[in-house]
Amino acid sequence: MSEKNINEEDINLEDKKYQEKYDEKTFLNKLGSVVKKVGLKGVYYILILYFTMKKKGIPPKEKSIIIGALGYFILPLDILPDITPLVGYTDDLIALGLALAKVAPYIDDEVKAKAKSAVQKLFKTTDEELDKFL
Repeated sequence: MSEKNINEEDINLEDKKYQEKYDEKTFLNKLGSVVKKVGLKGVYYILILYFTMKKKGIPPKEKSIIIGALGYFILPLDILPDITPLVGYTDDLIALGLALAKVAPYIDDEVKAKAKSAVQKLFKTTDEELDKFL
């Protein structure tokens, strides 16, 4: 299998095609279906973006970056199709990581607490177990 290097230029989170693919129901369904594939930490960071987007006072540009990243996550066919064994979600996680870096100033303790609580419900885990991974 050939390895593809993916960088920020490959994934334009401000591209309208990704933003147009985002809708909350589809996002939540996709998140539920990939919980085991992206793991506890991956789900936590996805939810960090989700709850940051829901916060009041997020500037439109940063909100559009989050929506673009979540829309990219929803798309099954992107740079590396999600059905590709072992690497299918690599580009999705890169897109989500880029978005996290760009909106980091808006991620506060309340957002982290909401994401942590949601992860605990999804994975049925305790604070102590979760803290080992985060």
